Amino acid sequence: MTEEIGTGMNYWWVNQNKTFKIALNGGYLWSPKERKDGVRSEFYDNMTKVQPGDIVFSFVDTYIQALAVVLEPHKSRNKPAEFKTADPNWTEKGWYVKVDYTLLEAKLRPRDHMDTLAPLLPDKYSPLQSNGDANQVYLAHIPLPLAKALLSLIGEQGEDGIADAATNAIRQDKSLTATEKEQLIKARRGQGMFRQRVGATEVRCRVTGLDDQRFLTASHIRPWSKSDNTARLDGNNGLLLSPHVDRLFDKGFISFDDAGELIVSKRLPAEVQKRWGLGQPAVIKPLSAEQRVYMEYHRTEILQK
Repeated sequence: MTEEIGTGMNYWWVNQNKTFKIALNGGYLWSPKERKDGVRSEFYDNMTKVQPGDIVFSFVDTYIQALAVVLEPHKSRNKPAEFKTADPNWTEKGWYVKVDYTLLEAKLRPRDHMDTLAPLLPDKYSPLQSNGDANQVYLAHIPLPLAKALLSLIGEQGEDGIADAATNAIRQDKSLTATEKEQLIKARRGQGMFRQRVGATEVRCRVTGLDDQRFLTASHIRPWSKSDNTARLDGNNGLLLSPHVDRLFDKGFISFDDAGELIVSKRLPAEVQKRWGLGQPAVIKPLSAEQRVYMEYHRTEILQK
């Protein structure tokens, strides 16, 4: 599997056996600019390709032990003093990338899941071998299907960790005003400007028909953690949903087609459908052209098949 590095959020894999604790404490990634023999390496050049908001899987001693969100573009910086004994083969001049790490409570051992992961490995520049052993590389770009599979195996902590780190990135973004930061962070919780904008077009839950605003949640169609700052505040990227419906929508158990018809995942137990009244939706309202773009992402990337 091959995949070009895109202009949106990208996913990376870093092998950090000798440097993990140092890099974790310092909040950064560092690599040489070239190998000791003077030859450039794809896995060092990748340090110049990461962008703020990208996600990095940190692989240490056969486990993914942390997730990191890139906070700033790369900088040219000499080897950190604390790295002097980490790898004597590393040259002095290097690349530095500031990141925000989130340690995983339940570490993931990819080797235990290679039936799922092996078919998703990139054909070239892969960080892993098909048997689960790590290749001798530093920073590797990984395709979206592989990243999604890893996040699914990690579970909710992975999604929460990405969102938490993205929130920290917003707080540290010097290009944003204090008001902009406040609104973006509130939008994660379905509050503030985002909720007001959603409420301008969505006045009731599309499933239950409830229109009492006190009991409705402003839910992002394309998840907050997967959106850029514009989409995070875009009212077209939201629905007002009853809390239990919001939970199902957020986890990909339901979605909507462009006509506003409810789509129920085959993975949702029939008992839940019955108890929570997921029969004919109370409101069938076609999506706007702007909403359709976001809902297409939800059906493709979030809805459980």
